[in-house]
Amino acid sequence: MKQTKWWKNAVVYQIYPRSFQDSDGDGIGDIPGIISRLDYLKELGIDVIWLSPVYQSPQDDNGYDISDYYAIHPEYGTMEDMDRLIREAEKRGIKIVMDLVVNHSSDEHTWFTEAKKDRSSKYHDYYIWRQGEKGKVPNDLQSSFSGSAWEWNEETEEYYLHLFSRKQPDLNWENPGMRQDIYRMMNWWLEKGLGGFRLDVVDLLGKVPDEKIRENGPRLHEYIREMSRETFQKYDIVTVGETWGANVDNAKLYSNPDGSELSMIFQFEHIVASHSKEYGKWKEAEKDFVTIKKIFTNWQKELHGTGWNSLFWDNHDLPRAVSAFGNDGAYREESAKMLATFLHGFQGTPYVYEGEELGMTNVHMEDLSQVRDIEARNKYKELKKEGWSHEEIMASINHIGRDNARTPMQWDDTENAGFTTGTPWIGVNPNYGEINARAELADETSVFHYYKNLISLRKRQEWGEVLMEGDYTPWLEEDEDIFLYIRSLHGKKLLVLGNFHDKERKIALPVKIKTVLLKNYAEIQLQGDEISLRPYEALMAEVV
Repeated sequence: MKQTKWWKNAVVYQIYPRSFQDSDGDGIGDIPGIISRLDYLKELGIDVIWLSPVYQSPQDDNGYDISDYYAIHPEYGTMEDMDRLIREAEKRGIKIVMDLVVNHSSDEHTWFTEAKKDRSSKYHDYYIWRQGEKGKVPNDLQSSFSGSAWEWNEETEEYYLHLFSRKQPDLNWENPGMRQDIYRMMNWWLEKGLGGFRLDVVDLLGKVPDEKIRENGPRLHEYIREMSRETFQKYDIVTVGETWGANVDNAKLYSNPDGSELSMIFQFEHIVASHSKEYGKWKEAEKDFVTIKKIFTNWQKELHGTGWNSLFWDNHDLPRAVSAFGNDGAYREESAKMLATFLHGFQGTPYVYEGEELGMTNVHMEDLSQVRDIEARNKYKELKKEGWSHEEIMASINHIGRDNARTPMQWDDTENAGFTTGTPWIGVNPNYGEINARAELADETSVFHYYKNLISLRKRQEWGEVLMEGDYTPWLEEDEDIFLYIRSLHGKKLLVLGNFHDKERKIALPVKIKTVLLKNYAEIQLQGDEISLRPYEALMAEVV
């Protein structure tokens, strides 16, 4: 296999620390808990852990509101614990990528506490302020967490910008001093031996609030290139940016092979394709599989040789993959394996969200008191005012809410799924008796072992290069049930095939199967050039 960037052949595992493993019985996951589960992740075969924020924080948005970039939140442990996690992961060949929020800080960060007291403070210009009259906001720019994006500050008699919670004031990236402080902090962490960063809502850094430009502002790529020169390019690391507003054209800038910006981005076109115009994700249309296929195909073709893809179904902000895109009932295991097959055959770096490798599902909540997510709680109030019933709102939260991804990791069938000996900060999904790591580790046909075998296949030299660099050829692009594509390089061809739905389908294959490498049913049903695919059946095969 030719020399290439290490992260191109890596598989990343995202941990939401609050929900992964509690070590001290306080009901909140922590860094020592993560360390205790590193051997499990080594067994799975992953190369990188992406750690959602563990910095000092008031936890208004579960750590995405950072009050001290140089400190660990006490609920998660100490800096010594963090250093030990980096060392212990390295012993197992695993790198640690930290989630970093530099679009905004907490309102309890020293910069902001100083900024809000005195207009003459150097930190005042670290944030975005507008003069005005109390009760008359500068414009109608809205927060992603509902309501106005402007909050009045009595001490300076000004409005400050917050595109998320009012406790998350936006940083002013036009200030070069602020930017240099951010870069110093990044380098401090990288010197500790981090494997890189995931950059939260990085496409908002160039915002122009007076023109109501949120994403992809005119100076965005200038800032990211400067950030890259000052930090990333000094190290052999991976960087991924969260970009809800990205398209294939600006993705080529973000992930330029010259390394001038980031390694890759998260784009969400396949996620938002079913969102409604009026209510966004809160009132989804039925997922259109043909559209989803075309979206993935476009990204595969457009970024081939010109950028790099991140591959994911879910994360801490999204519902469980098997519930959102598969069948979390009768065909939970089959559809979980099918979704993995579909995604991991593409060119790009795959991301596995904690519990995805077990086929964990959405959770059902009856009452708002069970909901922990600030976004969902705010949305409940907003939709109630618009006339939605309690049942309608809860159905939407249960379908799409972020808490679905944040219920505790299901380790075994003991109390609280083995997550904690105390009271968990959020309720455990009641199906942990059926779906848990201990049971799946003991079952060679489980979703866990399927993911393990899929990841192992990517590591095999003969197929790793095909998956990393091979051409992509889609077939049956208008078929409403079947995905079929071929990856090819230097005469080797890999078929990726599956049924996205619960009805059996027979199709004629455009190629001849030589060797089945991975399948989610015991035997395939092949007669001549025709194959019958059962509900959610999927396979990878060498073909001629």
